[in-house]
Amino acid sequence: MRSIRKSLLQFVFSGADMRRWNDKLRHTELFELDKQAHKMIVAFLLWQQNTKGLPADEQRRIGLEVIEGGLFDYFYRLIITDIKPPVFYRIKENREHYEQLTAWVLKELEPRIRPLDEEFWQRLVTYHTRPADAASTLSGRILRAAHLYASRWEFSLIEPLNFFDEEMKEIGPSFNKSLLALNDVAGVNELLATPPATALARMANLSGQLRFQIRWAQTPRVPATSVLGHMFIVAVYAYLFSLYLGACDQRRINDFYCGLFHDLAELLTRDIITPVKRSVAELPKLLHQYEAEELHRKILDPLDEEGYGHIRERLSYYLGLATHSEFNDTCCCDDGIRQIDGFDTLHAEWNSDDCDPKDGRLIKACDILAAFIEAYSSIHNGIGSPQLYEAMARMRRETSQLRFGSFSLATLLADSD
Repeated sequence: MRSIRKSLLQFVFSGADMRRWNDKLRHTELFELDKQAHKMIVAFLLWQQNTKGLPADEQRRIGLEVIEGGLFDYFYRLIITDIKPPVFYRIKENREHYEQLTAWVLKELEPRIRPLDEEFWQRLVTYHTRPADAASTLSGRILRAAHLYASRWEFSLIEPLNFFDEEMKEIGPSFNKSLLALNDVAGVNELLATPPATALARMANLSGQLRFQIRWAQTPRVPATSVLGHMFIVAVYAYLFSLYLGACDQRRINDFYCGLFHDLAELLTRDIITPVKRSVAELPKLLHQYEAEELHRKILDPLDEEGYGHIRERLSYYLGLATHSEFNDTCCCDDGIRQIDGFDTLHAEWNSDDCDPKDGRLIKACDILAAFIEAYSSIHNGIGSPQLYEAMARMRRETSQLRFGSFSLATLLADSD
């Protein structure tokens, strides 16, 4: 019987505590959660570029491989947290040692992942026990390029501070060499340009800056998650819940990327805390209007003008621009984008790849759930405040009647008392 456990949700969130480059001098902390979010945003851009013009079912297959490959890599990374990348790559060179490490990682992951979905678990096992040359598929190369870009982006932040470190002289050229080896992947050459010269490269660069925007800005928390990291948590939760609820392939893809991009506008407006948003009656409407204008001016219109209309179209759908909210349940039919009246209708009548369905209300629930886990984790770590307790109580009230089929979010939150 399928189940989603609180331990899985906390496991996904644990990347917020994983520091990166922690043997280097850093002017700001860099966390695994942010890097994974940045990686998957870049992977989305590359997936779109490299599957443009392919049949819908082929594009969908590669899209699922990119998402699940990204998740499988992340889960593996969470287990081997203390192994530095150079050491890990040395282990991978020895097949026997790598198989031993992987067997241990899978043993650690099994109680967390397997109860969710047996087929998903078997795909994870296959992914991590496949031959080395299996990573040369298009989806594998997209993920590799996205990983290298996100890591190289972080490296560019810390490189000037570590001028005394001999190792830095080797790391920078190794990133460029590895990315150049992937220049047959459409979009990689654009990502290599400094400064970014195309709308695609500028979006990849801009997205990375969301790691500098800390959520709950007026409330001390440990860990202090960023907007970028929060977006990734919502995306992963949305994918896991859509899998649990039996969503079709296209719906799972849409739910993941809707979660990943749901706060993209905060790159332009900054993260405004909920009490402020609710303090003035017209403020949410004004903010939404401003966000839409800035999204068009800085991201969507440049994509369209420079030949990336297919990316703009997908982003517009994920951001809910046609229905004025990313949190509406929708599908895309011959007569355009249609808003659907609730989960039950969407699931019963529109759960088909051809309908291009998206669970807006589920994304909103995952947004609340991610915020709840952020507050709960901080209190559990000994850093609480009246604002955090009030937020948790408010989120419990907001989700008390929220159901998706037989699943109740309130029941899951009650497990965190």
